[in-house]
Amino acid sequence: MDSSISSRKWLIRFRTSLLDFVNFTVFLFLDFLDAILCVIYRYIDQFLEGKTTACYCGSRGEERGNADGDGENELSETLYGRRSVFRRIALVGFSGSCKDSEKMNSGSAWNRWSDCGCSSCVDGKENRNQKLYVAAREPPRGRSGKPKENVIFLHGFVSSSSLWTESVFPNLSETQKLNYRLFAVDLLGFGRSPKPRDCFYTMKDHLEKIEESVIHQFGLNSFHLVAHSMGCLIALAIAAKYSNSVKSITLVAPPYFPSKDGGAMTVLENLGAKRVWPPLLFGSSVMSWYEHVGRCACFVICRNHRIWEWILRRINPRRNINFRVIDLTKHTHHSAWHSMHNVICGGAKLTDGYLDELSRAGVKIYIYHGDQDVVAPIECSYNLKKKAVDATVNTVKNADHQTIILGRERELTQELGYIWANTVDIERS
Repeated sequence: MDSSISSRKWLIRFRTSLLDFVNFTVFLFLDFLDAILCVIYRYIDQFLEGKTTACYCGSRGEERGNADGDGENELSETLYGRRSVFRRIALVGFSGSCKDSEKMNSGSAWNRWSDCGCSSCVDGKENRNQKLYVAAREPPRGRSGKPKENVIFLHGFVSSSSLWTESVFPNLSETQKLNYRLFAVDLLGFGRSPKPRDCFYTMKDHLEKIEESVIHQFGLNSFHLVAHSMGCLIALAIAAKYSNSVKSITLVAPPYFPSKDGGAMTVLENLGAKRVWPPLLFGSSVMSWYEHVGRCACFVICRNHRIWEWILRRINPRRNINFRVIDLTKHTHHSAWHSMHNVICGGAKLTDGYLDELSRAGVKIYIYHGDQDVVAPIECSYNLKKKAVDATVNTVKNADHQTIILGRERELTQELGYIWANTVDIERS
């Protein structure tokens, strides 16, 4: 018996050591590869576009300054804080290019040579007001009186409004169809919304676009908020600013990490932990830590999405391509990279302030989190509950970051309907 236990412990230690070695080797290689790609992209950008494109391989002093340093419009420290010996070596002799790099990210250029230029990817290029794409569902015409409630839906990272139009919208009850106006938004830089190159995709950028394209455009005086993943952080920012107008907030799998635990770098190390397993976490870490490797991935997947869609249709002509596959390609590297760092990571130090404001205003927060979520662990919601007194955490068994919605669409829609119908109007000062 003792020998069996000893053998089992030895096997566990061996597997752990082997995995640690693989992690170290893979990410050391990626550090080296990212530094090499930094040099290669500088030459290619110079040749094809006339100027080098800004990157964050140098220190803060060598690279672009803050957007304007006013909190919500501030660049995240994670953009510069990703350490790599190879990155410093690669920058030798390129300091002159770095000094001019800011110019390349301003002006009228809409997409790089490595981005897709099809109409669905640069939607808004001819639309000078650059408003977000909003999938609006209005009650049937002819109904007397105004709809009782408005609901704004926000998606997560590398997703789109399809997350909600394909899950919640088809499962609405007849009562909900009559009483609610639903607005599913494609966030700035994703889906069919504009993807400007002269934008840093800070919290303020996302907030202003939602104000302009939804709240002001449709004249919303009161509304409910429903959000998933990255959208949860933006939803809290909206709710804090419009605490007199928001009636309820439903957060699904919020990536919340208390700012006292280290702020932006802590979020990056948790959400993008450098591990090769599971694959979802490995993909997240590559796209979070490696700016130029991530750009290569976007070049292969996003720029050539029409080719991949054509192949998938030929492989299985009888079935439509899943909206999640389409959503995965509907962004540029510039929009995804900056949203990841400036909203998900950089938003950590802002979120506590939003929660304080919502607690003072008495806004009710409903949270749904899967106990199998490896992207944003369920501890995120428990920590949020500690900060927000008016928050309720609902644990969904055997659900992960995606199946918390997909696979239980009807159940989620019923839960949302119950929240909206039973929200009591609060007199707020």
